[in-house]
Amino acid sequence: MKITMKSAVSNRLQQLCKERHITLHWLAVHSGVTPSTVYSIMNSKGEDVSIITVKRLCDGLNITLKEFFNDSDFQ
Repeated sequence: MKITMKSAVSNRLQQLCKERHITLHWLAVHSGVTPSTVYSIMNSKGEDVSIITVKRLCDGLNITLKEFFNDSDFQ
């Protein structure tokens, strides 16, 4: 089954939050992204995610874009 970019981003965010024992809400607040934007990313019917939003979320996680995209879903 082919995974979409949006679902890959969603899966990666969930994985990183689980590893760090943080909630999606915490991530949103600490990234300067509205919680509704983060929850929209998690919703398969929501809008596509921009690279700028991914960068902000990476900043909130204190990781680089390279680290974020270093996952098998993006290969």
